[in-house]
Amino acid sequence: MATRDRNGTPSIDSVSLAIIEQLQEDGRRPYAAIGKAVGLSEAAVRQRVQKLLDQGVMQIVAVTDPLTVGFRRQAMVGINVEGDLDPVADALTTMEEVEYVVMTAGSFDLLIEIVCEDDDHLLQMINQRIRTLPGVRSTESFVYLKLRKQTYTWGTR
Repeated sequence: MATRDRNGTPSIDSVSLAIIEQLQEDGRRPYAAIGKAVGLSEAAVRQRVQKLLDQGVMQIVAVTDPLTVGFRRQAMVGINVEGDLDPVADALTTMEEVEYVVMTAGSFDLLIEIVCEDDDHLLQMINQRIRTLPGVRSTESFVYLKLRKQTYTWGTR
């Protein structure tokens, strides 16, 4: 099961880690098959999966190729912030085009990935929505020309 340590971070036992690995291999794998692989009943697996979902430890989603569903432009954007990062990061997380927000150490304070319909949409996002956020000092965009690898199967190492 997943419990929380004193910092509030989930602490996950080996059985739950094995369940996560099973779902990373195939998110539609039946609970009965997972139970057989990890030594639990179907009901016990269902209960653990629900708890992992409720605690925000994992998500089960359909991952698409953005190009095939109408999103022709992806970019990584490095952002430098004046002052506190949290308000800028919080504002970015509310934008539906922003797929992830990462606070970093290095050349940029924040890295974000944006998925847009086209170049005009990307320009509008950067120029009118991101650069106008209070605290944003500068941005640098890295437009994706071709996506060669994107996986979510790193396991639970």
